[in-house]
Amino acid sequence: MASYGSIYPTLTKLEAEGLVSCVEEIEPGKPTRKVYSLNDFGEKALIDAISEVPKGDIFKSEFMFLCLCSELLQTPHISRSIEQQIARLQDLIERLEQAGTECGHKESQFVIEYGLSINKAALNYLVNNRHKLEDRDDNIVADLSAKFRAAE
Repeated sequence: MASYGSIYPTLTKLEAEGLVSCVEEIEPGKPTRKVYSLNDFGEKALIDAISEVPKGDIFKSEFMFLCLCSELLQTPHISRSIEQQIARLQDLIERLEQAGTECGHKESQFVIEYGLSINKAALNYLVNNRHKLEDRDDNIVADLSAKFRAAE
């Protein structure tokens, strides 16, 4: 999700490039609100950009990196991390399901259902396979961690 620190400079840049239009809405007692929308040039640029075959998805996950390096961590930390990831996935699935019930746009519905499928599969895998990271001898982890610290 874009932060306020990055979205407004981007919108200002798109406005300077002539791709979006901005209208200021003034309401008594409230700060002026800027409403941005694609103009004809912006719509053409968008259509041109999405007309090309997309590259592969980019996936970045701190949780997956933790899993990759889990041999360096104690089991309780791994278990807590897995529980937090399960909770995040359950929350996301709940929010997507809610959005799906409120959405009448078929293309948006497709994207919501795609996201649901991916996140339900991730949740199912994590619940059914967490033992692959949790079932181990923490003495080996402690020895490995000590070896790394000694090398420093």
